[in-house]
Amino acid sequence: MTRNQHLEFQLDPSVIHLNHAAVAPWPQRCVQAVTQFALENGAMGSTNYLSWLTIEKKLKNQLKQLINASSVDDIALVKNTSEALSFVAYGLDWNPGDNIVSSNIEFPSNRIPWQSLASQGVEFRQANLETNKTPELSLFSKVDANTRLITISSVQFAAGQHLNLEMIGDFCRQQGILFCIDAIQSLGAFKFDAQRYHADFVMADGHKWMCGPEGLGVFYSHPDARKQLKLTQYGWHMIKDTHDYENQPWEAHTSAQRFECGSPNMLGIHALSASLSLLLEIGIDNVEQMVLANARHLAAKIQQNKHLILLSAAPSQLNSGIVLFKHKTLPKKHLYHYLQRHKVLCAMRGEGIRFSPHFYNTVEQLDHALKIVSEATTL
Repeated sequence: MTRNQHLEFQLDPSVIHLNHAAVAPWPQRCVQAVTQFALENGAMGSTNYLSWLTIEKKLKNQLKQLINASSVDDIALVKNTSEALSFVAYGLDWNPGDNIVSSNIEFPSNRIPWQSLASQGVEFRQANLETNKTPELSLFSKVDANTRLITISSVQFAAGQHLNLEMIGDFCRQQGILFCIDAIQSLGAFKFDAQRYHADFVMADGHKWMCGPEGLGVFYSHPDARKQLKLTQYGWHMIKDTHDYENQPWEAHTSAQRFECGSPNMLGIHALSASLSLLLEIGIDNVEQMVLANARHLAAKIQQNKHLILLSAAPSQLNSGIVLFKHKTLPKKHLYHYLQRHKVLCAMRGEGIRFSPHFYNTVEQLDHALKIVSEATTL
């Protein structure tokens, strides 16, 4: 990483941002893209709209690269992960008695859409990932002849468990089951390969590890799986001849654009494209190595602290950017509020405090955050 890339994040010196698994700060090129877009719009209106469309195409190509989709036609821009999950939940034709298999530690986004299908006689099965030799086998133990889909987070939001997506994808392919991945805790921090995982559907918001704004996400659908989804939203932007406004009769796009029913979020598009340009410039392989190094540094220091208990994986086994810990005697709310007051941005998740550093966090910042943890425990 060059010095200029390191300087992309210009947070106030008082802030230590260890909350990328929730909402990330923007790099300077994202701030500049938003500022420039606003100034241009204010001065010239939509004069340059055609150039804005080129940024939209660029963003889809960036997301194609990030996910390793086979075609940009498999990429749709959506409002958020929940919208994309709902496209799948309400796009498939269900039969009473069908079931969906997931884990019992999913974020609500990857639980509520599926549970809402109970009125159609669809069962949502939540596997305890610790009941078998591996978490993947725990998932598979819930599968039977009526299972239509497995839906899982690539990385669990609380303790950061990183599942073997290739193993799950192979199983789904062999069993004729659809595979849906909530990749919000992976994209932007870790390598991801939709093709190698045999993923049918992948979705993620841009405001976490991708360091973009809230309100814009990605929805990947494999062409064969996409054909199985009936549309649940309609509008001018999802038809084949998008800019033929007299198009009658109309036909929906065969590409993933069929899920983009209305006008694009151009401000968000400019912002997210700028943020992704930084990550892709550094290289996701390099970003992953730096994220893991920071997370493992934190985990090792926490493990050495006699007052703290590491709740996520041990440093040598840690394979995500999430580090979860708790104090042996101090209530987590007390510790969380102390950290927030001292500008260490983090989250309360599960039984403890979640730190989630990104590639640009320095060892000095990590050690200072842990020093503040120690100060809280002496009060």
